[in-house]
Amino acid sequence: MGLARLVDEADMRVLTAQLQSADSVALLRLAMNVFGLLFLWRVFGSHVSATVMIGWSVALIGAVAISALLIHRRKIGAGGVPQARDLRRHALTGLLHGLVWAACMTLFSRGEGAEHLVALWTLISCIMVCGAISYAATPLAAIAFLVPCIVGLSAMFDGETLLPLRALATSYALSLLVGCLIYARTFARQHSTTVQLAEQTEVVSLLLREYEQGASDWLWQTDALRRISGVSQRFAESVGMTPQALEGAPLVQVLAGAGWESGRFASSLHSLADHLKRRESFSNLALPVDVQGRTRWLELSASPRYDDNGNFQGFRGVGSDITIQRESADKIAQLARFDTLTGLPNRAHLRDALDQAMADTGNRRPGCAFLMLDLDRFKAINDSLGHQVGDQLLSQVAQRLRHVCGGAGFCGRIGGDEFGVVIARIDDDRAVARLSIAIIDALSAPYQIDQHVLHVGASVGSAVSPIDGHQSESIIRSADLALYRAKDEGGGVHCPYEPQLHAKAEERQRLEQALREALEKDQLHLLYQPVVDATSGVITGFEALARWTHPELGPIPPSKFVPVAEEARLIGPIGEWVLRTACREAMRWPAHIRVAVNVSAEQLHQSNFISAVINALAQSGLDARRLELEVTESVFMHEDDGALRVLDQLQAMGIQLSLDDFGTGYSSLGYLSRTRFNTIKIDRSFVVGAAHNTPENLAIIRAVVTLAESLGMSTTAEGVETATELDMVRRLGCKKVQGYYYGRPMLPQDAARLFPDPPAQACAVG
Repeated sequence: MGLARLVDEADMRVLTAQLQSADSVALLRLAMNVFGLLFLWRVFGSHVSATVMIGWSVALIGAVAISALLIHRRKIGAGGVPQARDLRRHALTGLLHGLVWAACMTLFSRGEGAEHLVALWTLISCIMVCGAISYAATPLAAIAFLVPCIVGLSAMFDGETLLPLRALATSYALSLLVGCLIYARTFARQHSTTVQLAEQTEVVSLLLREYEQGASDWLWQTDALRRISGVSQRFAESVGMTPQALEGAPLVQVLAGAGWESGRFASSLHSLADHLKRRESFSNLALPVDVQGRTRWLELSASPRYDDNGNFQGFRGVGSDITIQRESADKIAQLARFDTLTGLPNRAHLRDALDQAMADTGNRRPGCAFLMLDLDRFKAINDSLGHQVGDQLLSQVAQRLRHVCGGAGFCGRIGGDEFGVVIARIDDDRAVARLSIAIIDALSAPYQIDQHVLHVGASVGSAVSPIDGHQSESIIRSADLALYRAKDEGGGVHCPYEPQLHAKAEERQRLEQALREALEKDQLHLLYQPVVDATSGVITGFEALARWTHPELGPIPPSKFVPVAEEARLIGPIGEWVLRTACREAMRWPAHIRVAVNVSAEQLHQSNFISAVINALAQSGLDARRLELEVTESVFMHEDDGALRVLDQLQAMGIQLSLDDFGTGYSSLGYLSRTRFNTIKIDRSFVVGAAHNTPENLAIIRAVVTLAESLGMSTTAEGVETATELDMVRRLGCKKVQGYYYGRPMLPQDAARLFPDPPAQACAVG
């Protein structure tokens, strides 16, 4: 149509064909317009005023001139390259001609007799036919010419008596228009198909030229007797022979090489011979061929060929040398079975070895065994000294493991610092334990890497078939559970699988699922334990303690569900809920009462923890100075400054910081000098020991109080339950006390009742 921008080369070629078709009939349009002009002067010259005749004639001549001018400009402009706008300009000439002849119908049909009307219709019908023919390849121009003519017919056959003639003439003109559009559609499709065929022919020719000039593939063919014919140089080079020697030689014999006489050749060559015998097409058939003492791989594809009479002429196909690809595939398969760092079999290879061992032993008791071992303290070395040292350490571990196992077991690397050993057959009841202890001893010896002497240990879990499982997957899972137990016992030990381990794992899984549902269904709640001034007994704050009451299992202690939450990565969502709830509840207390919330190490290392604290304060309206966050020394286990930066940001906001359970973990005194805590909490174990006058515990509490006072920090004694313990911590200088002596953890409404209404003064309890 010429209304859209040209998209590709095909559009350009169709446009060129349209304009060429229009130009080829330009003389026809000119001749018909001249004939029409002469006819009108001859028939209507004496019946129409000279002014009208001259004016109309000038308009017709102008339209013809404009058409010729546009054609001339198009041919000399833009380097002869047609554009979409050329179709629109061509349509403009059609519109001008249509308007001129519509004016003719209107002007020359007024007041004339039937004889002149018939003459005018005869001329107009010829003009429309000629226009439809000349504009047929350009649909926009055809529409522009015929639509004004259709409008002019209404003026020419005006009146009720001429209504049938008007309908007939209009139908005639519409038929011409529809015919033009159909022809234009067919014209465009034919030329598009021609363009596509030309492009495909060009591509085929290009591919054939590439085959002849430099492609890695080559063409081959045989005659009806399966002898090679028309040998290409590349085919001859692939089999290590000359084209002359190959010409007329049997294809199968050439590919079989030295194995032809003995009949010992690859099964794929038998398959090729069968295809040739049955005259069947085949593709991508890989064949090993001995070429000058080296095995090369050729890939052949071919189809049978027949002459016009259906007589079999042989095979024609394509071949390629895939030796490099085949060797690469073999190498990839090798890499897929072995660990690239240690050279040991990888997880998949271990699994296959275990499957084979279980198949060989069957139901024999005991059958085979699988050991899963994990390095102790490897992560600390990897984090502190870098992955390069860690990789060297793993390589040395692999060497020791390979040496220890020897012929006793098939060892491999599962991933990370986890390894596995398959004992294919157990002939001695102590064999598993003996090999496990030998592995632990060997891997626990010092390692010398660069300038570092490194010490790591190993933990081993084992499972035996078919006692601990009838499938490899169940054996591996049982060994993993046993390893988990060995790690829980402190590492450096071997633990065999026991049925209760599976029960504990299932219980933990059920507990994790129940905990997720509890978080979704709001089954958790908070209790608040008072923190009081050691001297006056006045409440200074509360510690928020998360509790969980399952609708079926009943109360579940924090010591049971908190470790599950940490392992299942639920401690973050639970911690955010505790923060929001505690801050909201603290708004019911007097303005000087703080609320303390425990924060895990995982929360401090989460990127959104600061924003979670800010949102909790903003939603509740709680002053940041009334919020106290309690952390344990475990947050400083990793050698990074991420936790320190987070604590510094929190303190800059005015939030109070408390170091919980001080002295029971890592005693990171260095962090006390780098992070200013507001409070140090003394664990109950020291309080109980000091109450019994244990010298060590008394000394520890005195040291902590002295340290805190020198650093400008307060101290809180936890777990104070008796008057004797209270008197002792007072004498030792503790500032605040928390424990059953002053109050057990209570519901939020009970905590709120401890204060007058409205809250204006502190409340002493106990």
